[in-house]
Amino acid sequence: MDVYKTEQIRNVVLLGHGGSGKTTLAEALAFHTKAIGRMGKVADGTTVSDYDKEEIKRGFSIRASVVPIEWEGLKINILDAPGYFDFVGQAEEAMSVADAAVIVVNGKAGVEVGTKKAWDICERRKIPCIFFVTNMDDPNADYVKIVEDLKQLYGKKIAPFHLPFYENDKFTGFVNVVKMGARKFKPDGTYEEIEIPNGVKGDLEDVRNMILEAVAESDEELMEKYFNGEEFTQEEISKALRKSVIEHDIIPVQMGSGTLTYGCNMLLQSFQKYFPAPDKSAVFKKGVNKKTGEEVLADKDPAKPVSAYVFKTIMDPFVGKYSLVKVCTGTLNAGDVVYNVTKEVEEKLQKLYVMRGKELIEVKTLESGDIGAIGKLSATRTGDTLSTRECPIEFHPTTMSKPQEYMRYKAKVKGEEDKVAQALQKILIEDLTLKTVNDEENRQMLLYGIGMQHMEIAASMLQERYKVEIELSKPKFAYRETITKKVEMVQGKHKKQSGGHGQYGDVKMNFEPLEDQTKAYEFSEQIFGGAVPKNYFPAVEKGIQDSLVKGPLAAYPVVGIKATLVDGSYHPVDSNEMAFKTASMLAFREGFMQAKPVLLEPIESLKIVVPDKFTGDIMGDLNKRRGRIMGMNPIAGGKQEIEAEIPSSELYGYSTDLRSMTGGMGEYEHEFIRYEQAPSDVQQREVEKRASKIEAIET
Repeated sequence: MDVYKTEQIRNVVLLGHGGSGKTTLAEALAFHTKAIGRMGKVADGTTVSDYDKEEIKRGFSIRASVVPIEWEGLKINILDAPGYFDFVGQAEEAMSVADAAVIVVNGKAGVEVGTKKAWDICERRKIPCIFFVTNMDDPNADYVKIVEDLKQLYGKKIAPFHLPFYENDKFTGFVNVVKMGARKFKPDGTYEEIEIPNGVKGDLEDVRNMILEAVAESDEELMEKYFNGEEFTQEEISKALRKSVIEHDIIPVQMGSGTLTYGCNMLLQSFQKYFPAPDKSAVFKKGVNKKTGEEVLADKDPAKPVSAYVFKTIMDPFVGKYSLVKVCTGTLNAGDVVYNVTKEVEEKLQKLYVMRGKELIEVKTLESGDIGAIGKLSATRTGDTLSTRECPIEFHPTTMSKPQEYMRYKAKVKGEEDKVAQALQKILIEDLTLKTVNDEENRQMLLYGIGMQHMEIAASMLQERYKVEIELSKPKFAYRETITKKVEMVQGKHKKQSGGHGQYGDVKMNFEPLEDQTKAYEFSEQIFGGAVPKNYFPAVEKGIQDSLVKGPLAAYPVVGIKATLVDGSYHPVDSNEMAFKTASMLAFREGFMQAKPVLLEPIESLKIVVPDKFTGDIMGDLNKRRGRIMGMNPIAGGKQEIEAEIPSSELYGYSTDLRSMTGGMGEYEHEFIRYEQAPSDVQQREVEKRASKIEAIET
């Protein structure tokens, strides 16, 4: 592959709802530009971008992939991002290096949740984008309705560049509304110019007016001309469209068919005309010069010292590890020694590659703004910056979605725990929206992900790639035990005689609730007359400490206890520290059960963002889950932020339920805030479930 200058590069991400046709469109663009010799199919598992075994098995994209193509002097890096919400982290990585986006809409399914989410991302970043309506060869595709829906959602920004026409109910061509000319497709996806068919003229005026409205909105002089009823020249239209598309003020709508490669040529022309080169992007990544402390921008200036941002890591069990980078300034050359500012180590670049799916194409140089891959970097991870020691620039890492759902996992085969840990570590390096937590209190390992499917696929990858299996299950939740009333003079007496020195310890204690339940206990003594010698006080306290680890009610940790040693007795020969520790534990167990013990359950602070129309459903569901609504805040885009408090145990599987209730539009996050008393039915269930653990403690 040739080396391309910055102005010859376009970095374009494909976004949209899962199953809308992004991967097929990427395949069609690669085939149309002769980057590949044969058109693959998602159903057959033969596409360039969906090459992972898990993607082939499931028939949808799981990770973002890069498909570079060459067309008329341009290098276009197509970033095919997953549309399913569990893999949002992969889309975020692709978006972090894209300068423009194509939002793919299925002509049959129309505007879906993923379409709106893709729009929200582009709107936040203010990057130029195009809606591409694919599957237009489907007899149920409705382009005009999709345009109307987009217009209703996003207003006068929407500018339909194309209008399809049909012959014998087959999609055969389109009218270029900008140039007011008709094009009929040839079998190879190219087209020939023809007269505008009569059958399409009825819709053409309305669609043309949408274009003219969008053009008028872009400039005050053009607005005045529009209201005066004057015609725009073709030059005025073209110039206004280019400027406004780049500035995200006009959003073109185009159409075609990925499977037939119809529409690819027009899309490529749009990349050339309406999408910016990396140095003209609307959004530059920000960073800091670690030597001077000055803020810097990834402005793609080739004259500056080299810097590159690592936006993705691929861990291949057979080929090895590859770091995908975007060159932010300067030029990256094979053989360079670069400085990883984030890890503060030097790395030698043995070879540089361009990746097309899983295919590695070796190159000598990556110019500013280009995307490529580096093999076998030892310390470098996603989010790191490679630059020089003399000019140590570090770019801020991409903000990734935080995993909110979690499940318990364990090795399926006993003794393979280390293998599982090593394999999981490799998957975690590749996917930053997965994480593991060692929950020591409940003796369980937790896997966090965006959703249930996300974690299940991670488990499947472990088996497929690394030949280790894990079992996923519902996690145990960290309950606590405490008391609700004061009890006095509870005796604990340990007396044992077995020939020679025996054991003797005798304590009387008061137990009462502490107001501060964040503290496990407070211990004090009120001994008079030496009933218990001072040297045994630490042993008594140690007995209390050890008793708190597994409480007498359900073997959960105990909190909020005030224990006071008030009386007791000792034997001058048989008493020792162990005897008084045991006596203290006996007193604790007895006193705890007398003091009306209760279970405390963990409570989470929950924030949910949903469109207004789903607010009632969400609040009703929260009530069923024992949640308490704490407040509601209207936010931009016709959405509500619902604040609530809810028991941790009621959030298990919530990501799936929230998507079901909101059609995928709901988002949430939560964090632990405190413990509070669990309802009697929850307590009873937990006590019965853990009866065997209490028996084990007592024996």
